[in-house]
Amino acid sequence: MHVIAVTNQKGGVGKTTTAINLSSGIALRGKKTLLIDIDPQGNATSGLGIDTRKLERTVYNVLLNPEQINDTILNTSIDNLYILPSNADLVGAEIELVTVEKREFRLKNAINHLMNFDYIIIDCPPSLGILTLNAIVASKSLLVPMQSEYYSLEGLSRLLKTIKMVKKELNPSIEIIGIVLTMYDSRNNLAKCVFEEIKNHFGEKLFNTIIPRNVKLSEAPSHGQPIFTFEPNSRGSISYQLFVNEFLERSKHYE
Repeated sequence: MHVIAVTNQKGGVGKTTTAINLSSGIALRGKKTLLIDIDPQGNATSGLGIDTRKLERTVYNVLLNPEQINDTILNTSIDNLYILPSNADLVGAEIELVTVEKREFRLKNAINHLMNFDYIIIDCPPSLGILTLNAIVASKSLLVPMQSEYYSLEGLSRLLKTIKMVKKELNPSIEIIGIVLTMYDSRNNLAKCVFEEIKNHFGEKLFNTIIPRNVKLSEAPSHGQPIFTFEPNSRGSISYQLFVNEFLERSKHYE
């Protein structure tokens, strides 16, 4: 299984949109895929049409009892795509895990109970707390969505420091599979400048595919669908299709 955490401590960068559409796109190509929603906001869960208020078990239960993971996974409307859901109950996990031994490894231990998934995509909260740390420790690689603005560069530098610490202390094999630019507006001069700076600094780590600002991408979650089924001919859908292709090709080097 290739486990990928989609993470950026800055909110509003298209992280959940990327997690939903990447996992959906991989599943639509015939790969058995699990999307793990480890964000207490539960946006990846609701974005796939699941009512977070009616959930009997969530990733919260799994972090406390890792062996429950197989009983907590739900089907989605997309063939080959499954989800480990989340809701606001997860807020309590950070407090309850404080006294738990090896609390950073709870999600990794749960994933070890799984079989037969080709890809696992983890949607992280916009922070670097214990939930995101669990996701990074459990993952083989990290995908970082970034908006082309100055504050995104600041957030990335803090994330890189965290990754360095995790690599040294908890997960020596973790690597960044790449950075994907999201919500890109080619008419914005600052966006172009930030893009060039990221490209110069990170080189081949930056995916060639750029996700544009697109109204349909914003609307799709409210309909509980990925962009591919909601508006398959939109600019957002075409961009994410190209991104999924590029991601799958690059991921071969991380297997």
